[in-house]
Amino acid sequence: MINRIRDIRLQKGLTLADVAAACDPPTTAQTIGRLETGMRNLSLVWMNRIAAALNVEPELLLRSEASEPPRIVAVLGDQGAEAARSPIEPMLPNTLSADTPWLVLVVEAPCGEYRAGDQVWLRQHPPEAAAKLMNRDVLAPRPGGRFAFGRLIDGDEDRVALLPPASGQRQLVVDHPAWLAVAEMLVRSL
Repeated sequence: MINRIRDIRLQKGLTLADVAAACDPPTTAQTIGRLETGMRNLSLVWMNRIAAALNVEPELLLRSEASEPPRIVAVLGDQGAEAARSPIEPMLPNTLSADTPWLVLVVEAPCGEYRAGDQVWLRQHPPEAAAKLMNRDVLAPRPGGRFAFGRLIDGDEDRVALLPPASGQRQLVVDHPAWLAVAEMLVRSL
């Protein structure tokens, strides 16, 4: 069984200490860290405590290595939804590009076309690829651990200009970005 505590905790923006304090009774961040890394066995009691602290169902904390993969069951076309012509296994984001790192931008508040809760999956590129990424939504690192996100409207490997997704904001200029990540996929809960 694969433990998903860390993934869920990070998606909810919580620290180890946050989860430890939310447990009933409270525990230590070190204990939560050991449980999520597998250094300590995840008993049923711990699974229920941590699930309650994360506000999820306990079964979401575990995933079997032998679990059934997602499958395409229908195709939406001009005539509406129809059964898939042949069994097709969809490609998961992490298998789409083994040679290029994936990054994910989580949207916390509505911003332009993006809604709170959206996940923007981005594919990382070297800054020299800026000319090929024009008019695409791009994430660029800035000094001090900050980032700039928006539509790439101008640039090269030395300097890029981004137009933020929210209306009325000024363009952002990033000098000498270490990399650029272009939006490839939007994951949105309905």
